[in-house]
Amino acid sequence: MDIQPQPQDSINALLSEFSTRLNEVEEKQRLIKDRLLLIGENLISTKEDFLKQDFETKKHLKKIDFETHSLKQLLARIINELPNFAKKPELEILQRQMKMFQPLEFARIKDVQDIIKKEIKKQNLKP
Repeated sequence: MDIQPQPQDSINALLSEFSTRLNEVEEKQRLIKDRLLLIGENLISTKEDFLKQDFETKKHLKKIDFETHSLKQLLARIINELPNFAKKPELEILQRQMKMFQPLEFARIKDVQDIIKKEIKKQNLKP
């Protein structure tokens, strides 16, 4: 008995092999599709994170800009007022004058009047 491959068997083998390869290609395609969807989700998530960071950075930069502007204005006002401050030699002169006059030892008019009234009362009480 001579067994020759029948044409039907070879066609079935080819169809089976074709079906197996087609299933492998479909599986690879499904894996690629899943990966592509995952990459897309990651890209969207990354973009949202980036936009949030960008917004926060811009907000922080605006705050720094405002503070810098305020500091510049304050510095300009201080520079404009510097000539109005007393210098050390001027303060030393005033200090020497205060020591010479000792203003804390001066009596006020009311104090002098009170002293005079007390003395008059003492004089009137003495016989």
